[in-house]
Amino acid sequence: MEAGGDTAAPPPGDAEDLEDTRSPSEEAGDTGGVHEDPPDPGEEGLEETGSEIKDRPPSLRSPLPQLEAPLCTCRLWDPAASENSPLDDPESGSGGQGGDPSDEDWRSKRKHVFVLSEAGKPIYSRYGSVEALSTTMGVMTALVSFVQSAGDAIRAIYAEDHKLVFLQQGPLLLVAVSRTPQSVAQLRGELLAVHAQIVSTLTRASVARIFARKQNYDLRRLLAGSERTLDRLLDSVERDPGALLLGAVRCVPLARPLRDALGSLLRRCTAPGLALSVLAVGGQLVTAAQERNVLAECRLDPADLQLLLNWVGAPAFAAGEAWAPVCLPRFNPDGFFYAYVARLDATPVCLLLLSTDPEAFHDMATCRRLVEDGMHTLGAMRALGEAVSFSNAPSAIALAYSVQAVGASGLRHFLYKPLDIPDHHRQLPQFTSPELEAPYSREEERQRLSDLYHRLHARLHSTSRPLRLIYHVGEKETLLAWVTSKFELYTCLSPLVTKAGAILVVTKLLRWVKKEEDRLFIRYPPKYSTPPAVPASSMDQASHNGLFPGP
Repeated sequence: MEAGGDTAAPPPGDAEDLEDTRSPSEEAGDTGGVHEDPPDPGEEGLEETGSEIKDRPPSLRSPLPQLEAPLCTCRLWDPAASENSPLDDPESGSGGQGGDPSDEDWRSKRKHVFVLSEAGKPIYSRYGSVEALSTTMGVMTALVSFVQSAGDAIRAIYAEDHKLVFLQQGPLLLVAVSRTPQSVAQLRGELLAVHAQIVSTLTRASVARIFARKQNYDLRRLLAGSERTLDRLLDSVERDPGALLLGAVRCVPLARPLRDALGSLLRRCTAPGLALSVLAVGGQLVTAAQERNVLAECRLDPADLQLLLNWVGAPAFAAGEAWAPVCLPRFNPDGFFYAYVARLDATPVCLLLLSTDPEAFHDMATCRRLVEDGMHTLGAMRALGEAVSFSNAPSAIALAYSVQAVGASGLRHFLYKPLDIPDHHRQLPQFTSPELEAPYSREEERQRLSDLYHRLHARLHSTSRPLRLIYHVGEKETLLAWVTSKFELYTCLSPLVTKAGAILVVTKLLRWVKKEEDRLFIRYPPKYSTPPAVPASSMDQASHNGLFPGP
């Protein structure tokens, strides 16, 4: 239920100034989004979406067995729970104490995110405790119910400088209240990411079944401790909008020979049931290897990978090893993989192994030891560990790089996503950007740049009037956004750069990216075939589904 209108699209090559992009009526027509989850069967008629459920092999869509009671056995082990939150305390609301809507500090936040059940039961709030906000969430439920009683669905409300975005996902209602420049579609993408993080813990089918049995069930009993994971997710969106905005993951800049050697190492270190191997450091991807059969018909979605990287970023994963069920909502929202997570040799380098066998912990631990030995032989362990502390070190490995490496005078920052990868290679969408430097060293300036990128993205991808090129001259910087069949690019330039100078800078940038693409991106993720599985007689029948179903 949004106001909107259709306007004729300009010729493909036209550019438009950024100042004309903030009309609510234009944003209302933008139903696109970076993150789209398959719609839940229970939400048909509540919201129109253009998304379709991706085809999956029948073996990966098996329903979960019925729950006898809303037990905690399907809860993902979350390291945050062991740090700050008692597992069985539903009163440990997210965001700490406070949260009264009359509190000025709470009201001063630029964006709030709420999760509640259809019955109005509070589940999560980005700021403040959910207990103090129960009345506010009750009003949200009443609004949704009132509109639904008329046979309609509420999607967004515009109130002066605020946007209220509603997203119904099965029995869960997610609401964003924002006074940022983000479009409705971008806010909806954040809500989808929050929902996916919840589903990764419980699975969609389990959530639906719990509320079918008891509408006013307190889901915080199963999500206790996961509030910190959701907080980290939303914090990462504020700090680094590229991943969600572009629907891609950031890779560690790495010399191609070493990256290829690490990919070959992951291919060799396999075990029965191993579906995916991921090597990461500092929340960025080093390389990943997929099992040919399990993932033959399904691309590794960046939303799922970003979810995993956010999950393993918990402080309690900083040492040792862990074994826990985790759901990949884009792959199959109704089933579990089993994840083995370990820090290698007490360094920040993280190894994540996903298995379809719930009893494969010792096999995964053996793979971990083989990977560690191989990385020591390659000399990659020490180099990756050092890169965390010295991001600009003059070596083949660095978690970040300076924009000065491009050698284009006047260039301050950029986001670049390649689009020209052949689809039959099942390439994982990726992007790259340099670290933020002066004049974007302060938090408020970084936030302002993030807001500018969101405006550019919303205007380029507007469904009512999309553009291919935007050139905007502001008081503090000049911005140029450009999307073609080969790339999507957002650049921030000095305000003194002329239009001709901006074209020269972008040309030099594109040449530099082309030259460095083997270092900046994983061009062709490695695949492998696992050893034959053990005979069926010695395995639980559920493990033959290709994905372990939730309890």
